[in-house]
Amino acid sequence: MKSILTPLGPKADKDTVRRHNLSLVLRAVRDEGESGEATRAGVSARVGLTRAAVSSLVEQLMESGFLTESGKTFSGQAGRPGTALKVARTGPAGLGVEINIDYVSVCVVDLAGTGRVRQTEHLDNRGAPAGEVLARAARIAARTLDSAREQELRPVGATLALPGLVSGGSVRQAPNLGWNEVPAQDLFAEALTVLRPGHPVLPVASENEANLAALAELWFGGLGDVRSFLYLTGEIGVGGALVLGGELLRGAHGFAGEIGHFVVDPDGPECRCGSRGCLEQYAGQTALLRAAGIDGSGGGAGVVELERRARAGDGRAVAALTEAGRMLGRVVSGAVNLVDPDAVVLGGIYRGLMPWLSPPADEELTGRVVSGLWSPGSGRLRASSVAGDAARGAAALVVQDVLADPVAYAEP
Repeated sequence: MKSILTPLGPKADKDTVRRHNLSLVLRAVRDEGESGEATRAGVSARVGLTRAAVSSLVEQLMESGFLTESGKTFSGQAGRPGTALKVARTGPAGLGVEINIDYVSVCVVDLAGTGRVRQTEHLDNRGAPAGEVLARAARIAARTLDSAREQELRPVGATLALPGLVSGGSVRQAPNLGWNEVPAQDLFAEALTVLRPGHPVLPVASENEANLAALAELWFGGLGDVRSFLYLTGEIGVGGALVLGGELLRGAHGFAGEIGHFVVDPDGPECRCGSRGCLEQYAGQTALLRAAGIDGSGGGAGVVELERRARAGDGRAVAALTEAGRMLGRVVSGAVNLVDPDAVVLGGIYRGLMPWLSPPADEELTGRVVSGLWSPGSGRLRASSVAGDAARGAAALVVQDVLADPVAYAEP
């Protein structure tokens, strides 16, 4: 029988090996810094390189502005004390730009993953031409880049977080924005370049906003050892993302996770996507506020009012949230049966509404998850952390590229 051979890449030369090891050391210092202090000896033990090799790599990373060192650190063991290593608070960084239905949020994240600059403007982007919305976002991003420069940060790339089907830099479909086949990545990049004459062109990537919020939850949230989870974000619509074994599942065409358009009732309300009875027609922000009898034109103010009424025991508000939680549980139970995640994380507007959404959702999950491993109050259904937002995930995606190959991002 004829075997099928996997094509092999080129043999690694000394330069390739050193670039790989520079990434290993930089990531090790970043990870050690999250739980304590990193030293050359500690990094050597973690990555499996000799102390001399690590010292050489550290010196190069310091010269390139990726690492800094401070005073002595004592391990309590015999030998000379080491110096504490940290990723630099200046230099390469990532820019994240979230364009949502009723706001634009832009942030800059440094190599440690710390959010250093944030600017958010509440704008009603529904019905506005895509080019105009992206130009607005570019103006906010340009101001954010100016603020980052004042802190000696140098964003080396930008990622757009977009609410819809994103592929190849274009939004194939974003029903709540009214976008179809919009080359968002190019339009944003062009607008930002025009606003920053004399500056290098900033590389721009794009991704679905729920995917990026899920990555932010994975990298910065309070998930502990959980590495497989389903993430739902409630906004005007309902976004979803799936992380399995610490890796984002994008699907064959990059469209995995569109749980908001799972059909709950084929005879239900018409959805902007063209179908009927989609989940977001029962559990999206607009549907929730309408069911509770609250004017939804105020955007976030309407959600604040919904929570206030629910806390006061308003019957209509509580009923709206109960029905939404029931529908969420019904849909999510199918996903849990399909992929068996460790947890289901609810973000966006759902975070503050968990006291009312969680009981009916948990009840549906308990009755419908066939493994029998789901039980109310188990903690598998949980609210997202405040750290897990799409703009931060977008910026951190750029930082991941820097950590993977610091040589490519060293300042000339």
